[in-house]
Amino acid sequence: MGALYHQFVGSPVGMRTASSLEKAIEESISLQPYVRRVEVRIDRDMLSENIFGYGELEGRMILALVEIEYEGEVISARLEYDRERCYPLMSLK
Repeated sequence: MGALYHQFVGSPVGMRTASSLEKAIEESISLQPYVRRVEVRIDRDMLSENIFGYGELEGRMILALVEIEYEGEVISARLEYDRERCYPLMSLK
């Protein structure tokens, strides 16, 4: 989850490109060892544009679910913005 966060935060994004960035993140992270499934959503309500018509991806905009399988064990990891704490939290279950 840390790699997903730090690799993509700061990427240029706009309403027109959000879905392609979601797909690019999913495909990139899916290449990592032991990853079974990846789902990424960018909160479009948080997108804002600069004077050139795009913004930057912020950690608080990302909802990511990653399922990992290793030696027969499956774990789910989640990255989601916690509005109460004003912080993008990563968790395992």
